[in-house]
Amino acid sequence: MTAEPGLPSIAREWGRIGCIGFGGPPAHIALLRRLCVHDRGWLDAREFEDAIAACNLLPGPASTQLAIFCAWRLRGRAGALVGGACFIVPGLLVILALAALFLEGSPPEWIRGAGAGGGAAVAAVAVQAGWSLVPDSRRRTPSRARWAAYLAAGAVSAATIGPWLVLVLLGCGVVEVALRLGARGSAGALALPLPLLAGAGAIPALAWTAIKVGALSYGGGFVIVPLMQADAVGHHHWMTSAQFLNAVALGQVTPGPVTQTVAVVGYAAAGAGGGLLASLIAFSPSFAFILLGASRFDSLRANADARSFLSGAGPAAIGAILGTVVPLAGALSEPWQYAVLAAAAVMLLALRRGVVLTLLLAAAAGAAIAVAGGPLPQ
Repeated sequence: MTAEPGLPSIAREWGRIGCIGFGGPPAHIALLRRLCVHDRGWLDAREFEDAIAACNLLPGPASTQLAIFCAWRLRGRAGALVGGACFIVPGLLVILALAALFLEGSPPEWIRGAGAGGGAAVAAVAVQAGWSLVPDSRRRTPSRARWAAYLAAGAVSAATIGPWLVLVLLGCGVVEVALRLGARGSAGALALPLPLLAGAGAIPALAWTAIKVGALSYGGGFVIVPLMQADAVGHHHWMTSAQFLNAVALGQVTPGPVTQTVAVVGYAAAGAGGGLLASLIAFSPSFAFILLGASRFDSLRANADARSFLSGAGPAAIGAILGTVVPLAGALSEPWQYAVLAAAAVMLLALRRGVVLTLLLAAAAGAAIAVAGGPLPQ
């Protein structure tokens, strides 16, 4: 390993990844690997891969936790705080600016059309995101029948019960651990990496939504969509269905963590301050997991209960990603949006084009339809 960097270097390099990290977790992991392993030699390849595996055992955004871990490994707690913040803040500023543009009272018609077009493609992105995770997950789960049952439970839950999805994800994990212990003939206690969570208008409700996003969502990415949609649209009415689709699309096309979508929900609930608060709460568990537990990552990855838990919760999370297609597609209201959705599905699933390109083209199609006088969602 080469000499460890100072905090200014961590701020610069992690901030750079936060600015150019389009494409979600695969892009973030590739950029971090190139920086820390190949270009600078700060970490060896085995340690980096072990860190990925450990982060995938934790709830919340795994690529964000990996970025925080790498900075922690180099400069301790100060490095984790600086690196994590510099990774998150660029995308947060961009998405808050776009939220102000898309959620203001009377945006231009072409802006509304772009949002409607990009939002229409989101359901196809969910299918692509979930399907890409299926092969690895199926290999990790001992029983194909149980894997299919967990997948189906997650899909049905995401499509129907929204905010209670997290209980299904946790339940599937606990069932798999119980089955492993039963097969071993053990009644030992479970040692799982689960967090214990024990007025001012929308703020308490917004805080709870952000906690669920950051600390109770296994699988990250689109798993947070039904959690947020049920609260933001169905229960608290902070946003319309069309605005929520815009929020999900913005979370995909901006750099940095996809979890930034929660900042748009926060903006809709309580303005810019709400967006900042929601992001702060949603990402705080990721910092806590690393600052308090990174030194125990080796034992976490070797923990049989933790691996069994992920064998149940993981397929359920993938099913939840696929199940989000139902509420996302159900939020569309104009016939042309379904045509955009179909075209996006062809681009992503048949032609294997990138998510960012697909969403930008869908937004451009919506903007063109709006300029031509086509109908827009209300």
